[in-house]
Amino acid sequence: MADRPSGAAPSRLVAVLGPTNTGKTHLAVERMLGHASGMIGLPLRLLAREIYDRIVKLRGARSVALITGEEKIVPPHAVYFVCTVEAMPLTRDVEFLAVDEIQLCADPARGHVFTHRLLHARGRCETMFLGALTAAPLIRRLLPGVEVVTRERFSALTYAGSKKLTRLPRRTAVVAFSAENVYAIAELIRRQRGGAAVVMGSLSPRTRNAQVALYQSGEVDFLVATDAIGMGLNMDVDHVAFAGLKKFDGKRSRWLHPQEVGQIAGRAGRYRTDGTFGVTGDAEEMDDDLVEAVQEHLFEPLVAAEWRSADLDFTSLKGLTRSLAAPPTRDGLKLAEESLDETTLRQLSTDPDLDSRCRNRAVLRRLWEVCQTPDFRKTTLDEHVRLCRTVFDYLTSRSERLPEDWIAEQFTGLDRSEGDIDVLAQRLAGVRTLAYAANRPDWLHDPAHWRQKTRALEDRLSDTLHERLMARFIDRRTSALMRSLHQRADVLAGVGADGAITVEGHYVGRLKGLKFEIAASSTALEDKALRGAAQRAVAPELTKRLGQLSADPDDRFALLPSGLITWNGEAAGRLVGGRPFAPRCELFGDLGQPPARERARRRLEAFMVGEAGRVLAPLKRLDDAIADGGLRGLARGVAYRLAEAGGVLPRAGVSAEVAALSQGERRALRQLGVQFGTFAVFLPALLSPEARLIGAAFALIAAPTWRPHAERPSRLPTPVPSPLALGWRGVMACGGLATPVEMLERLGALLREAPQASGGVALSDEVLGQAGWSPSDAAVVLRSLGYTPARRPEPGQPAIWRRRKTKPTNFSPTATVSAQDSAHRAAPSLSPFAALAQINVRPAAPAATKRPSRRRRPRKPRSVVGAA
Repeated sequence: MADRPSGAAPSRLVAVLGPTNTGKTHLAVERMLGHASGMIGLPLRLLAREIYDRIVKLRGARSVALITGEEKIVPPHAVYFVCTVEAMPLTRDVEFLAVDEIQLCADPARGHVFTHRLLHARGRCETMFLGALTAAPLIRRLLPGVEVVTRERFSALTYAGSKKLTRLPRRTAVVAFSAENVYAIAELIRRQRGGAAVVMGSLSPRTRNAQVALYQSGEVDFLVATDAIGMGLNMDVDHVAFAGLKKFDGKRSRWLHPQEVGQIAGRAGRYRTDGTFGVTGDAEEMDDDLVEAVQEHLFEPLVAAEWRSADLDFTSLKGLTRSLAAPPTRDGLKLAEESLDETTLRQLSTDPDLDSRCRNRAVLRRLWEVCQTPDFRKTTLDEHVRLCRTVFDYLTSRSERLPEDWIAEQFTGLDRSEGDIDVLAQRLAGVRTLAYAANRPDWLHDPAHWRQKTRALEDRLSDTLHERLMARFIDRRTSALMRSLHQRADVLAGVGADGAITVEGHYVGRLKGLKFEIAASSTALEDKALRGAAQRAVAPELTKRLGQLSADPDDRFALLPSGLITWNGEAAGRLVGGRPFAPRCELFGDLGQPPARERARRRLEAFMVGEAGRVLAPLKRLDDAIADGGLRGLARGVAYRLAEAGGVLPRAGVSAEVAALSQGERRALRQLGVQFGTFAVFLPALLSPEARLIGAAFALIAAPTWRPHAERPSRLPTPVPSPLALGWRGVMACGGLATPVEMLERLGALLREAPQASGGVALSDEVLGQAGWSPSDAAVVLRSLGYTPARRPEPGQPAIWRRRKTKPTNFSPTATVSAQDSAHRAAPSLSPFAALAQINVRPAAPAATKRPSRRRRPRKPRSVVGAA
């Protein structure tokens, strides 16, 4: 890391040590997020991806980078870096740095990398090493002055002895140490217990996450894994069963070390939930000393850390080889055994031609870089060396890049999805090799293009491999029965594609959406026992549906005017309250785990919020302007009343406020979509069919039995619905009729355009009919709006309507300005914002005292329609 500025406070160096389930990794993530920048190194790509996804949810994708050998996601302004330990970019200056599983510094294969990070990787403000207590004495010896913090396990871990595979408890992880054993055990569990998820370190993160999701969701109750689960992968495991106590470490088959048993067994129990461990299959019983060591977390401390010089000599090939074999000069370090990159270099150095080419320092550095390519394919050493030699020759040719046709040929050979599990896994390993090359900054002419292509291919192969694993190791029907039917194992029950539930071949009910409906029958076949079994058989399918509902996009949902919310065409829930941007929804049915049901319910609410944000955008802008101070004074009061009334306000009820609005305030409201109509102040966007659909759902909550017509006046019920219910329906109460706002505005246009006669305007039945009005409805509405017939109409003659005269009054908060106010006396009192806005309205200017001019302009004829 970069040197700290002179005079800066010393960086805190701390080692947080303890057994599994002590929250060490969680602590490191929390500490890192407390700094302005940070980096954490993790032992597995799978774990790095898990931590990356967690931090992205907390800080957003633009702030977080993921760097592994095969994958790089580095946003331009990333401040938090989640990496595998080997891929940590130590040249970056960050405030916080952490390395997980630091006890791996004693691992023969990778230990020298962890040791280098222990000795040289530092954060500017804080450095944290996480690991087992066995590393404490060694860390104190290598890092004098380090602060060592020990943590106790949150839950107890006890030995449960040996159990047959068929007797293992639910939520068990069975650990084997080869792919062949993993497959064999998973196959046996499929036949006996319904199925198991499979987790191995060689799986891609996408396949591994999909398999873990099967286990975490409860679709399967068993997990078969290699010792990869010992490296911090978080799963809800209650019991860990060892299918063997020996492993092949790449050189020989050996017994597991006690600390390795403790690391793996420690995955049982999470947080405050106690866990158990034991053996199964052909594994021998653990001896008492091993059991005690695991239960009490008492293991032999590490003696020395694997070390390899970081000060390499690139003057010659022999010099590089000698520097790699240089012995350590400090106590507590031992020279690491020859690793794959050194072996590859030694194999290539026997070529005289290559030795002469590597007299150039840059060429030799390139050779060492190529030798560090991991053997993802797990091929023979000769094949791996040949691959490295091919890559080196291309990178030291005239173009100094891998040819496009070469990598395209490699890619085409892997871009196939047929084959069994082993074939797909081998192809994925090949894709990882190409991804590694694509993530080198200067190996390809267009690395970004190949990163994208290899990532897409890895995702496709990962999804196919996940499907193959499910098809081979999960019997969904048997799994569901064993999980939900606590009766004999041969009871046959299932859920058909159409939702039909059958037990022993007999129909006993149907699953509709999320609701289970028991069939009404009195036959002996449908007795209480079978019905209970059928209900339990529904649970796995319902769990699956709840999970799918929670993950599906918005286009799978729809809102009906009745307030029902459908998912894939089936009623899933309904709107029960709240506001458009903070709705409350109810999920149908009563089966399923509460957390899954709660996630599904929140998904319905999220859909409603999304629909409201899309369809009711003007109302959202109005709410935001009220909340953030974009509107002030009287305009804010009018806007608040408009929002509280569902987007429709009778003009007569706010005529004084509207008249007192300044031009700037009026303009601000219009820019927010507010229209000042003849008889209403409203948001036209809320009158669209889509908006009325949402409005109707909320109106039904306020007035459940009232459904007015959308295009013509309807009779108002008793009592009169609230202004909010009227507003959501897009109507106004006019003389006992619920009248659509659009019709009122058309009526206002007719009044302005109609010919004047006898101090009023003439409206014929024909003109009203063309605008959708019946003469009787028009008469009722006009009277409620303050109009009266000028005289009794004669047969065949249009009616003459004129505005009733009202006594002028100074504006006050309690003034009644029209007959429309009386229609809403039962409405709620003014909101605090509206009352405050009315109090703050400027008083009418006093009468002018200046002598009027002698020359007067002729007065214009007074309009019979209220000003717009």
